[in-house]
Amino acid sequence: MTEPVEWHPDGRPFSARFQEGYHSEAGAVAQARHVFLGGCGLPGAWAHAPQWRILETGFGLGLNFLTSWQAWRDDPARPGRLHFVSIEGYPVSAADLLRAAAAQGPALAALGAELAAQWHGLLPGCHRLVFEQGRVMLTLCVGEVQPMLRALQPFDADSLFLDGFSPQKNPQMWTPEVLKAVARFARPGTGIATWTIARAVRDALAPLGFVVEKAPGLPPKRDCLRGRYAPAWQPRRPPPDPQRVAASGACVVVGAGLAGAAVAASLARRGWHVTVLDAAGAPAAGASGAPAAVLAPHASPDDALLSRLTRAGARLSWQQVQSLLADGAGTDWQCEGVLERRANTAALRLPPGWQADGPNDSWTADAAQCARAALPPGTPALWHAHAGWVRPAALVAAWLAVPGVRFVGNTQVAHVASTSDGRWQALDAAGTVLAEADRLVLAGGHGTRSLVAGALPLQPVRGQLVHGPMPADGERAGLPAVPLNGDGHLVPGAPLPAGPRWLSGSTFAPGDEGRELRPQDTEFNLDRLERLHPGVAALARRQAARGELQAWAGVRCASADRRPLVGPVPGAAPGLWVSTAMGSRGLSFAALCAELLAARWHGEPLPVAANLARALDTSRVRT
Repeated sequence: MTEPVEWHPDGRPFSARFQEGYHSEAGAVAQARHVFLGGCGLPGAWAHAPQWRILETGFGLGLNFLTSWQAWRDDPARPGRLHFVSIEGYPVSAADLLRAAAAQGPALAALGAELAAQWHGLLPGCHRLVFEQGRVMLTLCVGEVQPMLRALQPFDADSLFLDGFSPQKNPQMWTPEVLKAVARFARPGTGIATWTIARAVRDALAPLGFVVEKAPGLPPKRDCLRGRYAPAWQPRRPPPDPQRVAASGACVVVGAGLAGAAVAASLARRGWHVTVLDAAGAPAAGASGAPAAVLAPHASPDDALLSRLTRAGARLSWQQVQSLLADGAGTDWQCEGVLERRANTAALRLPPGWQADGPNDSWTADAAQCARAALPPGTPALWHAHAGWVRPAALVAAWLAVPGVRFVGNTQVAHVASTSDGRWQALDAAGTVLAEADRLVLAGGHGTRSLVAGALPLQPVRGQLVHGPMPADGERAGLPAVPLNGDGHLVPGAPLPAGPRWLSGSTFAPGDEGRELRPQDTEFNLDRLERLHPGVAALARRQAARGELQAWAGVRCASADRRPLVGPVPGAAPGLWVSTAMGSRGLSFAALCAELLAARWHGEPLPVAANLARALDTSRVRT
């Protein structure tokens, strides 16, 4: 359940939990502009910066974020990217966000509507919400403030907003331990601002290296607090990361599937000039060329690592799909939910508290959701609300169309090598240089094995799909309206060039690199379809007898532990990275891995908690 907000007759929001208003009587926007942005010298301080990183304690109704976003929009000297990282223990409802923003005028109301559209699935943990085609990013960390600060990978914050209910009402937000955790994100010159002038807060900040002073407040408050991080001692800092870049440059990406295209787009949005090389003449010619695929999170009773990773990845992927393919709804993608069949009711266990009106996007399917999948009420199944199907090739094409990306096909990379001046080259079998750049990313699926010389444990995994024509509208009774997954998956009625078709599969054959179509794999898929959806299976058998079925096969790439690998190639000189081994979850992981790579190169806040980032990093590999 979301945190309830009491709205007073004068329109001011009030917290029953903390017995205090969400903002001062002067108004939320006035407070945000004067206390927080003004206290950190914004917008002037961020003029022409490549990026600006704000860390906030206490998201509340989001008005500090919305005001910062509006200030960024209005400023012709705005930074290239605005990162806003905020921690909130008790998220409010989307309706309360909208109401609070609407009270501030049409400009903030419009931004509030964009925020509310992504305000779902806010389970404890870190969530990346993306706006302005990736130029404004909100990382919302749901949970108690001190554990969440420690869960974040430290980054150099440019501004610190200390918000939240007062030290008297919410003392755990202002403890010396919390302020010490905040100081981990400060560097010399980092601005800090808060509305409270409590002596305990000032006394806790001083020994941490913050120089603060009282400044005029907004009536009825006489004062507020502002300052900067300026320790009298030399702070102990980790050595410079050799993988971090001082500025955007040129990059070569090997592979034009989901993984490579996502990396190219993420880097291009940060000002890189990216050349994407592929052995095929067109993008998405390998495993990413599947006619359509299901994009849904994994769910487990203990909310295991894979569940948390796929939730984070699917959120980022859907943001990209809905932003870049907005005109392709119903043609290139559909996000109307996915029903996941389970073997029995015992297999329906979910983490405690997960229910249809909770902060989770997955729950036990009800009769109406079973009916949408054309299955009987009571069918053991889960419902994933923010899930659906996507044509991977359409997303690949959209990523490669981002300004700054250049695709070069019919280019077989046989070797990669570093130069004496620290650049990287992609070479063909004869040793001819195909491309050279500051950095090189290998994202060519199982073909990456030959380019990393055994440094990573990669293996091919063959998969084959079966598909057939959807019958005419009048003959679709008993067929599902939404995708299914479980033991295999089913996409009903994807509008492909040959007309609407259902697709099902896929097989999973580790170590197999064959691309030929195999009748026995089609039969395997049809047998499994009997268990997933008998109605579609009966249709498929009739179509098979008439020779109407077709198949598609591709070869995916997987790691030893079935998790993607994103990071520097072990043992290589700085600048050679991989984003690969996404197995059958390329749609779930491509955008997440690309953003992790770009964030590490640029010293940005990571899109997930530090432990989840480590779970995908190449540093976990021991060869």
